[in-house]
Amino acid sequence: MIDKFISGYCRLIGYLIAAALLVMVVLVFGNVVMRYAFNSGFTVSEELSRWLFVWLTFLGAVVALRDNAHLGTDMLVGKLGPLGRRICMGLSLALMLYCLWLLFRGSLEQFKLNVGSDSPVMEASMGWFYACGMAFSALGAPILLQDLYKLLSGQIDDDHLMLIQESEESPHADTGSSKTH
Repeated sequence: MIDKFISGYCRLIGYLIAAALLVMVVLVFGNVVMRYAFNSGFTVSEELSRWLFVWLTFLGAVVALRDNAHLGTDMLVGKLGPLGRRICMGLSLALMLYCLWLLFRGSLEQFKLNVGSDSPVMEASMGWFYACGMAFSALGAPILLQDLYKLLSGQIDDDHLMLIQESEESPHADTGSSKTH
């Protein structure tokens, strides 16, 4: 059930990201055309694009968290046995949950400090700019808690004890060419 819930809000986030990208492209491209063709522009373009980019980044991080698509290294964990990998995964999830808590608290403080301040151009509350950290924390926590539950209940097999995906690009891949001296 929680899988469906997480998949649902990640799908919604995907649509929001696509919409934000579309709005950013239209605003920036439209502003460039307006500046060169008519010597004017949209005053809101730069500020709204910046806000959308920050929100897009944090929302995209939620989807990446669900897909285990963040950068990582398995140099140490790959040398451990199954029990060591389970312990490392548990510690990793606990540390990530703690970081989410810190991010939530810090973002909440920034929200409270800036909710009364308006942005220069859009005249929207600056608190909403900082609320993206709270949104990321609130949306990321169920993903990590579910992973922790699966780990503790033995639902994760030994082959899936690393929270990273293999890269399609290998820096040391054999290219088939011979070395020259």
